[in-house]
Amino acid sequence: MRVSTKTAAAMPAASPLPTSLPTYALYGEAGRTQATDWLHCERIAERSQRHDWEIRPHRHAALLQILHIHRGTAQAWLDGRTQPLAGPCVLLLPALVPHGFVFAPDIDGTVVTVLEQHLARLLAGTPALAAQLGQARLCQLDDSAPEAAALQAAVAQLRGEFGATGAWRELALDAALLQLVVQLGRLLPAQDGDGADAAPTRAGARALDHVRRLRTLVEARFRQQPGLAALAAQLGITPTQLNRVCHQVLGHSALGVLHGRLVLEAQRDLAYTTLSVKQIALGLGFADAGYFSRFFLRQTGHTPSAWRALAAR
Repeated sequence: MRVSTKTAAAMPAASPLPTSLPTYALYGEAGRTQATDWLHCERIAERSQRHDWEIRPHRHAALLQILHIHRGTAQAWLDGRTQPLAGPCVLLLPALVPHGFVFAPDIDGTVVTVLEQHLARLLAGTPALAAQLGQARLCQLDDSAPEAAALQAAVAQLRGEFGATGAWRELALDAALLQLVVQLGRLLPAQDGDGADAAPTRAGARALDHVRRLRTLVEARFRQQPGLAALAAQLGITPTQLNRVCHQVLGHSALGVLHGRLVLEAQRDLAYTTLSVKQIALGLGFADAGYFSRFFLRQTGHTPSAWRALAAR
């Protein structure tokens, strides 16, 4: 099978990155919570048709997307560069990669959106595959090859499980998601360090790397609520530099990364456990439940008890 692969860095130059790039959960849905929306699967036309077939440039702070085009064409905007897409192909978009699309009305395909932290946990024992999924990649498929059929079947299986309501649905979703990323990993050649993975060349690549490393540190230590100075020191930069790159990439401060992770874990605990608010607060490093409740209200607009009731409904 002949598979062509490109990274976003290799695509032809186009329009510059907008000065104010929106950050969404799903496109057009800035208010969705990631606590319960760890995976979403829909046909490309379902969302793009509502936006006149145009998905304007944006990025996702914590979501990875897999765009599988079975048939049809599109024009992609990836980190300031344009790339035509024609099915069958698959496009991998890790978190923080700016992207947008103009789809032809005959587009036939699926977009899978998954919380990167959830996928990272599933792949914790397979770092080589996890590394394969860490960079924007495009694979043009051979429609007659068995690999293309296997990928198509994996996408269909995940879409089917997402729309089903059978027993052990979350387990079935994880199994289908793993099957999809395994098929995708088999299509992507290993990064050998002498091509697109060499020293970054696009503007902002270093800032993006700092933000990704910050998120890794926060993921490991958020329950201890490390200070900004400690996080910056581990990254080898100053707190001022850390705040600057976070504003550049995410549109908010470095402290916002930590606060967002604390809120996400609090929402999960409220939605999926019977822990008391005090137990949740102490488990997240807060000195008392009252301070935690005020923090949660500022971040979400709801008290912890009110949010738990909304999640239950």
